[in-house]
Amino acid sequence: MQDPNEDTEWNDVLRAKGIIPPKEKKEEITEDDIVNMLEQTIEKKTNDKDYGDMDKDELDDMEDDIDEDDERMFEMYRRQRMAEMQAQQKLASFGSVLEISKADWVEQVNKAGENVWVIVHVYAEGIPQCKLINQHMFELAAKFPATKFVKGRASVCIPNYPDKNLPTIFIYKNGDLKKQWVGPHELHGMNCKVEDMEWMFGQVGAIISELEENPRKKIHDVMQSTIRSTTQGGDDDDDDW
Repeated sequence: MQDPNEDTEWNDVLRAKGIIPPKEKKEEITEDDIVNMLEQTIEKKTNDKDYGDMDKDELDDMEDDIDEDDERMFEMYRRQRMAEMQAQQKLASFGSVLEISKADWVEQVNKAGENVWVIVHVYAEGIPQCKLINQHMFELAAKFPATKFVKGRASVCIPNYPDKNLPTIFIYKNGDLKKQWVGPHELHGMNCKVEDMEWMFGQVGAIISELEENPRKKIHDVMQSTIRSTTQGGDDDDDDW
């Protein structure tokens, strides 16, 4: 006898005429079911904060606190959320560095738009690190077009601003100053790499960076290793004496 649950044209005709019962539906857990279960778990752990409102730091913190049983689901959903944020970035309309003056500041920075991150570089001609930072700004602006990158000469934007404070970087969102780095030391001097700036901006939330570790950690680790090696070598010399 033919299996009534088999997918054949004959069985489809018999089902349509009511001769055999409809095909039994197997209950399967869909992606939407997984998402719903995970959202319920996250709501309990975040005091009902919506998952879609969480930034990269909150996602990382959430991953640290998640139960082992939920870890696989969370990782899938975290990747989905990161992909969504990166897709939003690609749809943005910036992508270059805008030169502004003092007259432009309010319109281009404070009134840039709702939830628009603005990164401002205040610089001066003739300062090598300012030139370096501007090069990094152009590269990052193209990479993260959802964020607005602007630059302005200190003499034009902030009259009497001391050169010792240059380069200076301000980060704004919704008209509020969120972060600032003032002077060459805070920006790692001429050793500042574009990856360093990407990490710094990513930690504030101004860009959605895929960097998972501070790039300067490698430099720190090498220095620590050199110091330990030198110290250990000195101890060996003392033993020889």
